Amino acid sequence: MNSTSGKPGKTAEKNRCPWPTDIPIYIDYHDNEWGRPVHDDIRLFEMLILEGAQAGLSWITVLKKREAYRKAFDGFDPAKVARYGDAKIQELMANEGIIRNRLKIHAAVINAKMFLDVVEKHGSFSKFMWEYVGGTPVVGHWKKMTDIPATTPISDRISKDLKKMGFKFVGSTIIYSFMQAVGMVNDHLVECFVYKELLKGKGRIACSKGATDG
Repeated sequence: MNSTSGKPGKTAEKNRCPWPTDIPIYIDYHDNEWGRPVHDDIRLFEMLILEGAQAGLSWITVLKKREAYRKAFDGFDPAKVARYGDAKIQELMANEGIIRNRLKIHAAVINAKMFLDVVEKHGSFSKFMWEYVGGTPVVGHWKKMTDIPATTPISDRISKDLKKMGFKFVGSTIIYSFMQAVGMVNDHLVECFVYKELLKGKGRIACSKGATDG
């Protein structure tokens, strides 16, 4: 999600961050997913790939293509994506439902392999990533969108570490967007109803799960 200026908006009697505007799919994503802690490895892999796919584009563009991505990438099962060969990549390049960028598609395959390496070494990607924030979301105190940073020292560190492992499309800005999306940071504005729900511990949307679990 790319930040834009503005103050909390009010829709359906709820104060929320302004970036979803009046787009239903965006409002649903904001209200029910963005910033809510995710500990499921499949979901984390999905968001890692989608955030990389967003590079140079708007998040709404990717969000509208998410279902097509899920179908095209075998439900974002990293074990399956890691085995994609040239034929599958050509198939993806011909898929009009996704962003047909060869570098990003190749990166998804590489990242799947690196993802599985992390799972093997650390037990789960969730455990590995959440250790960077001590297992607890970093809480922002932002009153307007322009206050929210694009990167932080933590995202810089994660980006550096992932790049050393061989991950692609994991620059600090992409990683910070990932952290925001999966709830490693709570960057909802302080007057947003989701911000308040998260502070009360009502935000988790997924349980811990290994990447290769059924």
